[in-house]
Amino acid sequence: MFDERMRWLKDGMFNPLAGWVSGWRPWVLSAVGLVCGLVGAWAFAFNWYLAGLILWFLNRLFDGLDGSVARLYDKKSDLGGYVDIMFDFIVYAAIPVGLLWGAWTELGAVALIFMLCTFYVNGASWMYLAAILEKRRAANPEQLTTVVMPAGLVGAIETFIFYTLFMVWPGYLAELYIVFGLLVVVTVGQRFWWAVRMLA
Repeated sequence: MFDERMRWLKDGMFNPLAGWVSGWRPWVLSAVGLVCGLVGAWAFAFNWYLAGLILWFLNRLFDGLDGSVARLYDKKSDLGGYVDIMFDFIVYAAIPVGLLWGAWTELGAVALIFMLCTFYVNGASWMYLAAILEKRRAANPEQLTTVVMPAGLVGAIETFIFYTLFMVWPGYLAELYIVFGLLVVVTVGQRFWWAVRMLA
């Protein structure tokens, strides 16, 4: 919801840092971020919350740097974009699993399953919608130059905020997982309604 509005802040934070790693390939930065995220998930499984939180922030740092380096230093590639999103999804699954492992409750397990199921549906929804829009753009470039993937209630900023809340308030994991999952359901509904109106 806030991703486009906060783009200036994100660029202002990451673009100056990109010069320090400009010699790196973006996918390598993505891979470093993946390692940080997975080690962070492992730390949460042992209730090492401060270490996990630091590793989470490092994951987000490298996830922001890979895109900045790609844009600023003309290193964009299809492989880089693919690796970036795939590694994000791995971390987005691993972190809540690690947190629940360290603070196990049956309600938390049910809430986690619900939240990850909403991720599954949301991911399938927007990825396939992106493929349809790209197919239509390729078939008739002039007609669809202004068609953009609709923003949903949950985007990168909201995900960052909720994941950080998971780490700061592990005693409320079940409740937070359920609330976040419900927000993702709303996002799926928003994109579905947009698709019904725009693609029929």
